[in-house]
Amino acid sequence: MAGLGFSKGLPGAWWMLSGTAGLLVLAAFFAKRIRESGCYTLPELVGTFYGQRARIAAAVLIVISWIGVVAVQIQASGKVLGAVLGGDQTLFMAACAAVFVLYTMYGGQSSVIKTDLVQLLIILAGMTLLFISAWKAAGPELLSGQSFPTSPQMGGWDVLTMLVVVGSAYLVGPDMHSRMLSAHSPGEARASAAISALILIPLAFMITSLGIFASGFYPAASPEEAIPLLMTGLLSPFLQGLVAAAMLAAFMSSADTSLMTAASIFTLDIFRKAFANSSEQRLMAVSRISVAIIGLSALALAVSMPGIIKILMMAYTIFTSGLLFPVIAGFYKERLGLTSSGALAALGGGGITAILFGQSYPLLGMAVSAALLFGMSWLEIWLRRNGA
Repeated sequence: MAGLGFSKGLPGAWWMLSGTAGLLVLAAFFAKRIRESGCYTLPELVGTFYGQRARIAAAVLIVISWIGVVAVQIQASGKVLGAVLGGDQTLFMAACAAVFVLYTMYGGQSSVIKTDLVQLLIILAGMTLLFISAWKAAGPELLSGQSFPTSPQMGGWDVLTMLVVVGSAYLVGPDMHSRMLSAHSPGEARASAAISALILIPLAFMITSLGIFASGFYPAASPEEAIPLLMTGLLSPFLQGLVAAAMLAAFMSSADTSLMTAASIFTLDIFRKAFANSSEQRLMAVSRISVAIIGLSALALAVSMPGIIKILMMAYTIFTSGLLFPVIAGFYKERLGLTSSGALAALGGGGITAILFGQSYPLLGMAVSAALLFGMSWLEIWLRRNGA
């Protein structure tokens, strides 16, 4: 977010505002229905719409793409600790990965949700403190000259792409759905999504503004160094520690949620389907092992592929390209005339298209997925009716 503010100006806020849009749609139309389904994971929900083959395909697509989401948090943690403490960022990445992998392995979803609540409060305090310090040092002039909703660096097509891709990741994200499915009631699921959406709005502009302040103070710096540079340049060592804790809280609250989501999906939607008679103890062991394996895979990706926004956009594009239309349309399956074969083609075709062409054409996978979902479904129904 701060890196986008540094390089794109105030329209960089659309990254988090896209999340607001996705969460509001989720709260208004789907959160209650998701919770009422009684499922445990997003692929299980897909399976209730289209059958077990689609469930497994959705699970594989999510696990692959969510390794990238976890990798981003690991990479960001290393950048912040490297800036504050000095030293090798790779070692800091490994240390942070070890911490959240261990408490996710042994605490499960309960520990993830409880730690996330505390981490949210730390995030709000730290980002507010850094924003006030930067505002006092820079004055309002840097922000008053900004354009919104677009800028010369970020045009309307860029905003639309971000709104669709990132907003869709919040609308049908397995991490969001895991929270909906963990809520005590359908009403709580809807309320939590709506409140989360509103919290993101001031944060979007606050964090993007930090990047704008950094671009004014350090124009030759790398965009993703924006917040670390502000921390070390404006704050006392004590306050640097507080803001660094806020940053790490942000990364770990995202990383543990994504890690728990991917591990649960692998265990319940892939392993348990292959080994249907597995005991609860065996499933628990597999879940913990998968947390470790996914965490190590994400660490390897974080070390080998620099660029936070690049990795995250790639992961979101692959995921949303395959799953957006099958999940949303699944609630209206009978009315739209959709079939399991159409959903399976959409999941595979959209995901593969995004893997091959997503970086150059981020919306192409969604278009292919939609075309396959409706085209294959209606063709299958037509063939049935005509006795083929």
